[in-house]
Amino acid sequence: MTSALPLPITTELILGGQKSGKSRRAELLARDWLAQSADHRAVLIATGQAWDDEMRERIARHQRDRAERVPGLQTVEEPRDVAGALTQLSTPQTLVVVDCLTLWLTQWTMPLGVEAMNFEQKQALARDWKAQAAMFLVAVRKSPGPVVLVGNEIGLGVIPMGREVRAFVDALGILNQQVAQVCPRVTLMAAGLPLTLKEPC
Repeated sequence: MTSALPLPITTELILGGQKSGKSRRAELLARDWLAQSADHRAVLIATGQAWDDEMRERIARHQRDRAERVPGLQTVEEPRDVAGALTQLSTPQTLVVVDCLTLWLTQWTMPLGVEAMNFEQKQALARDWKAQAAMFLVAVRKSPGPVVLVGNEIGLGVIPMGREVRAFVDALGILNQQVAQVCPRVTLMAAGLPLTLKEPC
C-alpha cells in the first residue's frame, strides 16, 4: 500500500479481512497526523488480550512493529471500556486509533467462562454489551479530534456452524453498520489496497 492518504484526516472506520492492511492504514494515518504539527498527539487503544503464548507473541510483535513504523504513537491497553478510554483520551490535537472493534466485541460477548453461564447471566451480558456499544457510538460522535477505528469484515464467507458463532457474526455486522453511520469516512481494505466506501460530505 502506498503512503499517500486522503487529507484532511477525519474520523474513519477501516474494515478488512485478516492481513488486509487495515492496521497498517491506521498507523499511516497516525504517522501523517503527527507529521502535520508538533502539537499533535496520537494514541492507540489496543483491545486485544493475551489468552495464550501465540497471542502474547502476536501482541509483542505488533508492539515492536508499531514502535518502528510510528515512534510517536502511544499505546493504551483497554479491552472493555473503550467508550470511557476514548472520551478520556480524545482532544482536538489528538488522533485516537482503536484496534480493534472485533476483539472488543469478543471481550463482551464471548468472554472466558461464558460457556458456564446460565441463560439469565448471558442475557445480562447481552444487555451490558448493548449499553456499552451505545456509549461508544456517542463517544465517537462527540470526539473533539479524529478517531480511526479498525475492525474485521467477516461476513463474506460461509455461514458459520454453531448458534453462538452465528450470533457473534450477526453482532459484528450490526456493530460495523452502526459505526459506519457515525464515521464520515469508511474504507474497506483488500490485499493492502484501500477501497473508499464513504467519503465526508
